[in-house]
Amino acid sequence: MAEASAPRADGEPHVSIVLPCFNEEAHLLLELQRITRAMDESGYSYELLAFDDASTDGTLKVLQDAELEFPHLRVIAFRRNGGAGTVRRIGSQMAAGEIVVWTDADMTYPNELIPELVRQLDEDRSIDQVVGARSSEEGSHKLLRVPAKWLIRKIAEKLVGERIPDLNSGLRAMRRQVALPYLRLLPPGFSCVTTITLAFLSNQHDISYMPISYAKRAGKSKFKFVKDAYRYILQVLRMVMYFNPLKVLMPPALWLIGIGTAKAVYDLVEHPLRFAINTVLIVLTGLIIGSLALLADLIVRSRHD
Repeated sequence: MAEASAPRADGEPHVSIVLPCFNEEAHLLLELQRITRAMDESGYSYELLAFDDASTDGTLKVLQDAELEFPHLRVIAFRRNGGAGTVRRIGSQMAAGEIVVWTDADMTYPNELIPELVRQLDEDRSIDQVVGARSSEEGSHKLLRVPAKWLIRKIAEKLVGERIPDLNSGLRAMRRQVALPYLRLLPPGFSCVTTITLAFLSNQHDISYMPISYAKRAGKSKFKFVKDAYRYILQVLRMVMYFNPLKVLMPPALWLIGIGTAKAVYDLVEHPLRFAINTVLIVLTGLIIGSLALLADLIVRSRHD
């Protein structure tokens, strides 16, 4: 059991848990019971912000009934579907706790371990985020997801220069004040967790990874392989471009300049005083991309956010 958190002078909770709910009627009550039981036993003061993301089943009714049973539960209903990223952004902005926890309501994550994530942040002030790193992949399209996510994770590691055991885990705890400046960058969909990971790492905020198990999803998955995999890799490139564009643009620029220079030497040997048109185009393309990289880096460094 974790130590009870010291009461805040303003009477606000220490932990805010943001829970997106979309068509989770069949198992939602079990998830709410699991989370509240773990938090009650931990001794941490907390609030549970559960968002009905315009569900088409009885999810909202389950939440409204549960709100009468669980005193720390607060239900917010969206009129139209905003996506998990929108829920997490708004929920983190509304949160009163010093620590914000993101998780899912589909029974995949071991939410009974939420107090352990919080405890790590409380015990080590140098860490700004703790991520539950999954030991296995149990989602839909497993044969396609595993290699695709591995490739995207390796690209992200290369771009940020740091090992990332789990790039898009949905179970994580973070310091709210550290996360606030990056919330506006969150996309509406699943890649919001990738975004917050890269935002922290790109700005030298330390992340700790805690190994967790990962269960088979209850209910129907909302993950669309082609569309969401494309969004993941696009978001990785977008975030690194936002914080460190030289990492993305300068390598291809230098490669093109190098290849063009080597081909120019070859052209001179084969045809003295004559360069092929494609040689000139390769060098010019490299110079243009390199110039864009330097300009983008200048813009990034001149920002005040």
